[in-house]
Amino acid sequence: MKILITGANSLLGSNLTRKLLQANYDVKGLVRGSSNLLSLKGTDLELFKGSFLNTGDLRKALAGCQAVVHVAANTSQWPSDYEHYRKANIDGTRLVLEECKKAGIGRFIFVSSANAFGPGCKEKPGDESSPFTDLQHQSGYMRSKHEAQQLVLDFHRKHQFPATVVNPTFMLGKYDAKPSSGLMLLMAHGKKMMPYPFGGKNFVHVEDVANGIVSAIEKGKNGHCYLLANENLSYQEFFSKMRAVCGWPKQLVKLPKPLLTLAGQAGTLYEKLSREPAKLNKINARLLQADNYYSPAKAIRELQLPQTPIEMAISDALAWFEENGSLRK
Repeated sequence: MKILITGANSLLGSNLTRKLLQANYDVKGLVRGSSNLLSLKGTDLELFKGSFLNTGDLRKALAGCQAVVHVAANTSQWPSDYEHYRKANIDGTRLVLEECKKAGIGRFIFVSSANAFGPGCKEKPGDESSPFTDLQHQSGYMRSKHEAQQLVLDFHRKHQFPATVVNPTFMLGKYDAKPSSGLMLLMAHGKKMMPYPFGGKNFVHVEDVANGIVSAIEKGKNGHCYLLANENLSYQEFFSKMRAVCGWPKQLVKLPKPLLTLAGQAGTLYEKLSREPAKLNKINARLLQADNYYSPAKAIRELQLPQTPIEMAISDALAWFEENGSLRK
């Protein structure tokens, strides 16, 4: 079976490429012409340069493939404006679905986000039945992933299209060339003092997510969603684990809620006046102070999702960054 991966050079795409090749699948990777290919170094995949937003490119990329994993998306957490995400995450997903159907693709895996479901607390984490929340709807990124996921599920029901959805949480690991989620580690590495917000999230090793997707290709149920998750950690707990792995950050300082809220409001005001995105706005500030916890129970039960300790994900990510000269001395 030949499998097309859109966004093959991303953190998840590059790890998934390796897992599929190890499992003896043929892999074709769709990447933009200007993409950084460092994360794919040493892999033996068929590389196709083009855009999943271009019908002609997409049709050429799909030629000879029997399955598709749609990883590519706009995953930036800012700005909060929904229109910033519509073209890639909504219109792009619709086009990929339509062209996959025309090409007779027999297996389609859509990489959504855990944020397409409502989160919970540690005692009762969110699962695949948790409703999307009003706060999440105010995040352009989260809203776009939720709507794209509904688009896929509706397309499955309407056309009996063989689609399965996977919902990774916050991934860490090797081959983060952009970098993406690894910025959280790079930001804290080498710091004597690290401020952290109230709240927390679910963390998962990217290799576990890649293994979960391979399993979803082989035995995931059509029309079902699977949260690919692992450890629910407060930000204090996460940075404490990081310090245990590498010695950084040296000291943790909790950010007062009023200060973070005020900074978020200032960011939103800046966005309105400058028409430029701010890395922190009032929506992101609220999300940073919330419990964003999820349960991997269904994926463990049905996909045998591995649960690698987060310390290993941190260690693997930092080792890769060091090897490629990204860590501050």
